[in-house]
Amino acid sequence: MTSDSAAPKGSQISFSMDDFTQALDDYDYKCEKGQVVRGKVIQHSDDGAYVDIGGKSAGFVPINEVDLESRPDLAEILPIDEEKEFIVISEQNADGQVKLSRRQLQLKEAWENVEEIAEMGHSVQMRVTRTNKGGVVGEVEGLQGFIPRSHLMEKEDLNGLVGQLLTATFLEVNQSTNKLVLSQRRAIAAARIDKLEVGQLVSGKVARIQPYGIFVDFEGVSGLLHITQVSGSRVDDLNHVFKYNQEIKVMILSIDEYKNRIALSTKILENHPGEMIENLEEVMKTADARVEQAREKMEKEEQN
Repeated sequence: MTSDSAAPKGSQISFSMDDFTQALDDYDYKCEKGQVVRGKVIQHSDDGAYVDIGGKSAGFVPINEVDLESRPDLAEILPIDEEKEFIVISEQNADGQVKLSRRQLQLKEAWENVEEIAEMGHSVQMRVTRTNKGGVVGEVEGLQGFIPRSHLMEKEDLNGLVGQLLTATFLEVNQSTNKLVLSQRRAIAAARIDKLEVGQLVSGKVARIQPYGIFVDFEGVSGLLHITQVSGSRVDDLNHVFKYNQEIKVMILSIDEYKNRIALSTKILENHPGEMIENLEEVMKTADARVEQAREKMEKEEQN
């Protein structure tokens, strides 16, 4: 049984222009600020570009929101009839039009990208654009980055770095404060650490003596010889055992590539506890001959 109000089979339903206009009004298409939309570029102007995003009015992309570049080429970046994604940066005006941005969408994607790179501990390339008192400023992944002077390999002629590509790792990534701080020194150290191995005997110099251990510079990196890894016997004062700039041989105990930390040991080279304290010179002189024995000790300690 069919309803009396149902249209007869084969009949046609027609709409007037007023009905069509009313249908558009009833549709009430809305875009919210921060929403990502997809649309087709339909027109260029001196001030920006118009994009069809399916609303009653075309969305508008101001010229300064077209791209990360300061002077974008509209024809190249937003070609007519090409579909792209945009982020809504304003509420609808009285005509139903919203302002759109490609630049802010690119910024959002760039921050997500550098956060992922930083989390993985990978290095990036930064093009130096200018200098300041504290270091150098440049572009990395489309964002502005900063390398402090203390984290540069070249600390004197900063102007000579302008225009150069520097390999660096992230020290701080903070989108809320728009802060991107990098280190060239750490990136180089990380590359050198990749060539080192646990159980490797290396020669270096005592760079710093602290109550808890000494820092040894070798192969372009620095490692920590903790006071508990100096000897099998208790060491009361490291200054009684080592001197600043003294050349010593140490064994790599562990490598933390993510934190760029290297743990060292001389205790592993001893033939008996306390030998490093009693006769450091002899241990250093015969260190190469003690390597295999030391590695066997390390394997036993790992098994236990």
